[in-house]
Amino acid sequence: MITVVGGGFAGVEAAWGAAERGSKVRLYEMRPQRMTPAHKTGLLAELVCSNSFKSKAPTSPAGQLKAEMVGLGSLVIPLGEEHSVPGGEALCVDRDRFASAVTERIDQHPNIDLVREEFRPGDHDGPLVVATGPLTSPDLSAWLASLTGREHLYFYDAVSPVVDASTLDPSIVFAQSRYDKGGDDYLNCPFDKDKYEAFVHALVTAERAPIHDFEAEGDQSVPLEDRLLAKINYFAGCTPIEAIADKGARSLAFGNFKPVGLTDPRTGRRPYAALQLRPENREKSLYSLVACQTRLKWGEQKRVFRMVPGLAQAEFVRLGVIHRNTYIEAPRVLGQNLELRQHPGIYVAGQLTGVEGYVESAAMGIYAGIMAHRADRGLPPEPPPRASAFGSLLAHLQDATPRDFAPMNINWGLFPEPSETTRDKGVRRAAQLEAARKAFDGWRARLG
Repeated sequence: MITVVGGGFAGVEAAWGAAERGSKVRLYEMRPQRMTPAHKTGLLAELVCSNSFKSKAPTSPAGQLKAEMVGLGSLVIPLGEEHSVPGGEALCVDRDRFASAVTERIDQHPNIDLVREEFRPGDHDGPLVVATGPLTSPDLSAWLASLTGREHLYFYDAVSPVVDASTLDPSIVFAQSRYDKGGDDYLNCPFDKDKYEAFVHALVTAERAPIHDFEAEGDQSVPLEDRLLAKINYFAGCTPIEAIADKGARSLAFGNFKPVGLTDPRTGRRPYAALQLRPENREKSLYSLVACQTRLKWGEQKRVFRMVPGLAQAEFVRLGVIHRNTYIEAPRVLGQNLELRQHPGIYVAGQLTGVEGYVESAAMGIYAGIMAHRADRGLPPEPPPRASAFGSLLAHLQDATPRDFAPMNINWGLFPEPSETTRDKGVRRAAQLEAARKAFDGWRARLG
């Protein structure tokens, strides 16, 4: 018997993926007996934020991931298409009809026993898939912390934007660590005085995202933002870049953007200020904006950060966020099959693994369910090839590059570069897509 905990996107896909392959599954969902601050119903796979499943274009990273999910027998993607609503290039769904359809299919599956109560650690016999999502209950969070080590369990996202390295301007951005210590791993975006002051003005006047009450528990007499930031500082030791800039026009130049030990090769002099970029993966195809955690609205982030010298044409594969979100430090504690390294038989799925978004969470649910099924049948793991969309997401979860690990969506920067390098973005992405499709077909055949 496989036990799955959590009836969100990852949980239903894990249960469905294992049950469709013949395993008996017990799926725990505590709602509606015990609600979360974000959910409104007891339906499975309830959408609590956007109703979008990302791009419908088959040539996009999200499109390839969805195609691979369908190839593995996904439940949520076909039902999403069946209950879609107009959304331009995105696959958008009718929330209630979609969640009702998912609940009905799970409830009627002969191999799935849906248990409407909170899971208690130890209430399982056989493989266990934990897919409790970003609002994992305090009791289960404490249990996960005991399994993984509290230092590897995070309760808040407080992360900087990430850009595609191929979209940086090489005539402006230069590689150098401060005082040449640590090699040339860091890239630098040099400001002159005018550009710096324009950037700071745009930053402090940009529109900021609201904070939800459930994200910042505590003394209600303390302002909501202060309560959330106190929590974030406790867990992540960060402050939003716009909050630093609020303290004074030169605060970034003397702090996060301090240019000491740097020389702009275009001028031979130290820049007025410098925003640094740090590699986000081994291939250095992705770079994060160092110390640029932010609460700006996403459209504002693109507008403001493209004012940074060298980022005018930058493509952002992840935008900055500061909100409540439970996830583990996957590169330290998860194996390639999403099994806890120190606790064989316990798998983690969905956003808990360190992916971001409905589709990515569901994909990790399918994968965990398949791996749990194989373990239940005494079969060895069969990890996806690196070139596939599944393999690219897993590469993010397995990449031990020194960094502040944070959740990420599927994006081109996660796919391996083609064997023949080219500056032509269209040619490069077509090659990546072809490699992904070919790799996935071979993996699906091996899975049977």
